[in-house]
Amino acid sequence: MTSVVDTINRLARKVPTAAIYIVCLIPVPVLLYLGVTGGLGREPIKALEHELGEIALQLLIAGLCITPLRRFLGLNLIKFRRTLGVLAFTYVSLHLLVWAVLDVQALDRVWADIIKRPYITIGMAAFVLMIPLAVTSNNRSVRILGAAWRKLHLLTYPIAILAALHFVMLSKVLQPEPLIYFGVILGLLALRVPKLRKKQAA
Repeated sequence: MTSVVDTINRLARKVPTAAIYIVCLIPVPVLLYLGVTGGLGREPIKALEHELGEIALQLLIAGLCITPLRRFLGLNLIKFRRTLGVLAFTYVSLHLLVWAVLDVQALDRVWADIIKRPYITIGMAAFVLMIPLAVTSNNRSVRILGAAWRKLHLLTYPIAILAALHFVMLSKVLQPEPLIYFGVILGLLALRVPKLRKKQAA
């Protein structure tokens, strides 16, 4: 097991973060092509919204997995955490744009939906919390903010919960897939509780 972990860590050090951006952004043109050619079904805009939002949630989960993987298995993928965060923000932004521009198509209705529909309010709250993380996801911000940068990026936890809750509330009837995502996120956050308690006791 140790040799496998060492091999993965060695290979991860050689992978540039640019490669992660390229690979993870491939679904965007693919989904757009499918939407234009009818490959997303009878409601391509809704399908595109859903797919972009779900990929964003998957990227958030992937980012949350990095610390437990390092702590419990010794896998050091920390260099990709900020990349995954930026990618998640990118997909959330695209998800929001498709909803606002292609689906709702009117600014007054956008604001009305944000105010009146709780699942949209929650989704928008997650997006707003992501903005300062995206803005400070660069080395210069890390140097300037110092310890405050780490505290700021603890917003990732409520963001993940809000995003999962947004997904759960999308449908009128509870679906297993959103609940699984929600459970996975809660489980990943629960793994951090002992570490947070140690920090508070120190």
